[in-house]
Amino acid sequence: MTQMMKAAVVREFGQPLTFDELPVPEPGPNEVLVRIMASGVCHTDLHAAHGDWPVKPTPPFVPGHEGAGVVARVGPGVTHLEEGDAVGIAWLHDACGRCEYCTTGWETLCESQHMSGYTVNGSFAEYAIGHADYVARLPDNVDFASIAPILCAGITTYKGLKETEARPGEWVAISGVGGLGHVAIQYAKAMGLHVAALDVTAEKLTLARDLGADVAIDASDAHAVEHVIDTTEGGAHGVLVTAVSVPAFNQALQLVRRKGTISLNGLPPGEFQTPIFDVVLKRLTIRGSIVGTRKDLEEAIAFAAEGKVRPRIHETSLDRINEVFSDLEAGTVDGRMVIRM
Repeated sequence: MTQMMKAAVVREFGQPLTFDELPVPEPGPNEVLVRIMASGVCHTDLHAAHGDWPVKPTPPFVPGHEGAGVVARVGPGVTHLEEGDAVGIAWLHDACGRCEYCTTGWETLCESQHMSGYTVNGSFAEYAIGHADYVARLPDNVDFASIAPILCAGITTYKGLKETEARPGEWVAISGVGGLGHVAIQYAKAMGLHVAALDVTAEKLTLARDLGADVAIDASDAHAVEHVIDTTEGGAHGVLVTAVSVPAFNQALQLVRRKGTISLNGLPPGEFQTPIFDVVLKRLTIRGSIVGTRKDLEEAIAFAAEGKVRPRIHETSLDRINEVFSDLEAGTVDGRMVIRM
């Protein structure tokens, strides 16, 4: 008899997810079947369900790419994992391993990569398939709900901060204190950086202070940029934009000091204007930063395992995913929503 599982499924873009009974998938060569214990909910899952981006997933599909659980079965050829191992399924499901990006430490740019919950079924289900070489090893006795957000929010912001090239003792401005930003503040402090956090709600500014931000500033205030420049004595050495907001992208160019670097994590629809004069004369660097490699993920997990980064989570159940998506759209989620299976 075929074993069945519960899953949340996108059957049509922009419509509520359905809750279906699907066959438990069988792991193929170099794959593992993971029993999902908890799965974080990322804004990317919402974009996937709405078909917001130029390269769209193909319905029907199961979203989710912050899946923490245990290996339930191993496929042929898997020798370094066994049943019962704690692992995580992240956004980068697998890559080709042969192209110029894979062989130079930039596997996240591989043009043949597969993405969990986007091009392959993800972790909004009781079971999911992971590639044995790409699942993350999790610490013993891990709390699955707490570690789940590290698999995307954690690695994404940790890598984004590294991309600013800010050094210990220097300033970073973190724009947006949501699911990504609240983790970014903690990583920045653990990395020895001073933090100026920006958001537009009093609740998230309070959260930023609670998490260690040296200063928390209302991004909508007419003097917000001036405040950052004065506090940092000339502007932030690095700016990390996690906000899903085009105005936040525009503002970032005003927050950074000469020779500084702006790292972009958020993916709002639309475009933003780049002032060529400022970029050239101030020698600014603007770079996109999309998740991170397996090595970055290993490092991001280590910070969490040592207790230096603790995502603020709110646990929910799979059957409430449509409500969670509504809250994400409304911007009312502080921290990270996590589905506990």
